[in-house]
Amino acid sequence: MPRRAAAHTGRRSSVLAALAVTALSATGTPAAAATAAHLPATPADGRHTMNQAFVQAAGRFDVPRDLLAAVGYGETHLDGHTGQPSQANGYGVMHLASNPANRSLEKAAAITGEPLSRLRRDTAVNILGGAAVLRSYADRLGLDGDERDDIDAWYPAVAQYSGTTGRAATRYADTVYAFLTHGFAATVPGGEQISVTARPVAPRKGARSATVAPEKRTLPATAGRAPITPYPSALWVPADAHNFTVGRTARIDKVIIHVTQGSYTGSIKWFQDPTAEVSAHYVVRSSDGQVTQTVRDSDTAYHAKEANSSALGIEHEGYIDDPSWFTDTMYRASAALTSALCDKYGIPKDRAHIIGHSEAPGTDHTDPGRYWDWNRYMGFVEGDSSSGNGGSNSNGSSGGSTSGSSDGLGFASYPLLQSGASGAQVTAVQQLLSTQGFAAGAADGSFGAATLSAVKAYQTTRGLPAGGIVGPKTWTALLSAGSTPTLRQGDSGADVKRLQRSLTAALGTTVDAVGTFGPVTAKAVRTYQTRQGLAVTGIVSSNTWAALHAGR
Repeated sequence: MPRRAAAHTGRRSSVLAALAVTALSATGTPAAAATAAHLPATPADGRHTMNQAFVQAAGRFDVPRDLLAAVGYGETHLDGHTGQPSQANGYGVMHLASNPANRSLEKAAAITGEPLSRLRRDTAVNILGGAAVLRSYADRLGLDGDERDDIDAWYPAVAQYSGTTGRAATRYADTVYAFLTHGFAATVPGGEQISVTARPVAPRKGARSATVAPEKRTLPATAGRAPITPYPSALWVPADAHNFTVGRTARIDKVIIHVTQGSYTGSIKWFQDPTAEVSAHYVVRSSDGQVTQTVRDSDTAYHAKEANSSALGIEHEGYIDDPSWFTDTMYRASAALTSALCDKYGIPKDRAHIIGHSEAPGTDHTDPGRYWDWNRYMGFVEGDSSSGNGGSNSNGSSGGSTSGSSDGLGFASYPLLQSGASGAQVTAVQQLLSTQGFAAGAADGSFGAATLSAVKAYQTTRGLPAGGIVGPKTWTALLSAGSTPTLRQGDSGADVKRLQRSLTAALGTTVDAVGTFGPVTAKAVRTYQTRQGLAVTGIVSSNTWAALHAGR
């Protein structure tokens, strides 16, 4: 992620300093407001555990503990980065922000009475501040005590916590609720494990507006310039017109890889802030590889100084010092995007033309950093689907097709899909639903009302969380549906391909669907059986099929 231009640092610092002392009387204070006296009691060793901090902050502000943890996980993977700011000047586990578009840090200080310095650097205080901000949004929305006990009622407050509005806020809240649906376990700095148990959710999205909190503003007309030929699966959320230049002064001849130093949604909303003066053409999400385009290819994004005029910039959600953000799904989705851009603009698929931000001329940046796996990434760009499997596909041989997708159902990854999504994976969901007797409408690749209704009906019938979001559980159940033959290494055929696809969805790591049960597939079966508490045989029998059919 590019730093703010040096010429503008002084002006922006003064703006932020002014915000830090602004009285937030207009924002209101929740009834359960905390002061310094309300902080968790410090243990004898002088440290708070993060688990304690979440429980105590949740109790103090009557915010569901798991919701609070899911928001923090979505923002930072629960890593406060020792108080260092994100690209949007956000701090701590809860990413309390201090920028002209998002004043959650100052809001937390006004509510809790805590100084900004502690909210930035003390993890327990930062989590308390996040709970305070969430509760203030709940109060503004009118959630009473009973509603605050219902995790589904918090959806509009979570959308407001994003600091943005419209589709970006909806995607942010959907992501948080996806973490609740599927659960997660994270090992945080210091070795403590924070977990959220999977549960069915049905967030109440329409009960209250998700766009109450931030003030509205009119964007310049150029901010809405839709891409002429958009990347097929990308969403379109335009950057503010102050953050890019219309047109180019040089031919596109390179792709530059960035890391956001922040969250996916946070980066997109930062590009929408007219004071940011930074942008990229695309942003890729860690969890599912979702791509959002924010600047037309034909326009000049502000991401790499001297290289801006001739480069396309792709931001990747995460932090350069934390490899947990660089998922197999992200690598594959980004590589597919880069490959398509290279084909479109005649860019050679080599490291001289696909470079890191740190390699761009005139830069002082270090992203994507030492944890970015260039060999793996370039293998995917060049079409080697086995790059994530240690150099071999499911048949134990090198190279080959990743998905066996002649029927339109095979992909290197199966991303999170929800209403409004489009593309080949949506078509696959529609085909799978229809084949299994659920009326998803035409297989047109558009996740509309008919598809949403069919997904919810399918999830209800299968005992899955019926939120209408197609995540790993729903994908696994859809892809594995069918007969339950015993399969072992050496077998081949359509049932093996069905197994490989469902394992890809269940494990989140590509098991190439070539239809031959090789050693890599056997290893994937054993991994799945271990995770599910099944007998670890590497042989797929009725028990393993039953777990897959249940979306486990």
